[in-house]
Amino acid sequence: MKRKIITYNFVLTEVLEPLKNDYDIEFFEKINPRTDAHFLQALKEAEGIIGLALPVDAELLDRAPKLKIVSNNSTGYNNFKLEEMTKRGVMGTNTPGVLEGTTADAIFAILLAAARRIPEMDQFVKTGRWQQHLTTEQFGIDVHHKTLGIIGMGRIGSEIAKRGHLGFDMNILYHNRTRNLEAEKKYKAAYCDKETLLKESDFVVLMTPLTAETENLMGAQEFKLMKPSAIFVNGSRGKTVDEDALIRALKTKAIHGAALDVYQIEPVRPNHPLLQLPNVVTTPHLGSATFETEQKMAQLAVKNLLAGLTGKVPKNLVNPDVLNN
Repeated sequence: MKRKIITYNFVLTEVLEPLKNDYDIEFFEKINPRTDAHFLQALKEAEGIIGLALPVDAELLDRAPKLKIVSNNSTGYNNFKLEEMTKRGVMGTNTPGVLEGTTADAIFAILLAAARRIPEMDQFVKTGRWQQHLTTEQFGIDVHHKTLGIIGMGRIGSEIAKRGHLGFDMNILYHNRTRNLEAEKKYKAAYCDKETLLKESDFVVLMTPLTAETENLMGAQEFKLMKPSAIFVNGSRGKTVDEDALIRALKTKAIHGAALDVYQIEPVRPNHPLLQLPNVVTTPHLGSATFETEQKMAQLAVKNLLAGLTGKVPKNLVNPDVLNN
C-alpha cells in the first residue's frame, strides 16, 4: 500500500509527478480544511503534507496521527504551531533562499508605481482623460536620491536596499533585531531606531516576519511619525499593519500614499476601504509569483518533503528540536 501525501493549494503540481509511483497523492485546493469531509478523511492516513498556508495546529494534528512532515511552499511559516508540531514529532519546513530577488523586484516595483502614480495614470490614459499636457494634479514624486527606510533587513530587505542604493542612489536607513553588517558595507545602510527611521524616510518599507512582537507593528503612532510626503510599502504580512490606522493616515493625508502586496485578510474583499483610495497601489500578494521562482520553490518544497518521509533531516527544517523526540 502506497504512503499518502496531501497537497494543499500547491501551484506547480507537475513537480510531484515523479512521486506518483511510490506515493498516493491527493490534491486539495479552495476547500475549508476544518470541514471538508474528503480532506479530513485523507488526514487520517497522511504521512506528509505539502502546500501553502495550511493552518497546522492541534486540531489538525489530532486528525493526522501518521503525519511526519509538513512542507511549506513558501519562506514564511507562521501557519505552523511549532510547539504543537515539535511535541508530536512532526517536522516543518520552508523554502528560503529562492525568492528574495524576485520578491524585492516586486516590492520595489510597487514603490515606484506609488511614487509615480503608475496605476492611476494608466487609467487616466485608457479612459480617454489625457487631452492635454499633464498639470501639477497628475505629478508624482521622485524616487532617486531619496531616503529609503527598511524595517526588517533580512534577505529580502537587503535585496531591496541593493536596488535602492545601487539603482536609484538612495540613502538607506534600516531597523532590525540585529545589525546587518553586510548591508551596511555594501549599500551604506545606516542602522537606527524605528522612530528615527519613520521620521527621516521618504519611503518606509516593512519586511518583517509575522510574530507576536510584529503584529500591528505599524499603527496610528507610527504613521504619525512619518513625513506627510512619505509613502508606506508593505511586503511582509498583512497583520503587521493596523489597517484601520493606515486608512485614517491616508484619508487625512498624514502620509502621502501606500503600496500594498499583503493584507490582514486575503484575498482582500472587493469593498475594502483601501481599494477605494486613489493614493494606494494594491497587488495580490504577488511577491514571488513568477514561473521561474515558483518552480524553484516547488522543487525545494518537494525535496524537503521527501527527506522527511525517508528518514532524513530536511535542509530547511524550522523546528530542529523535533529531532530530539
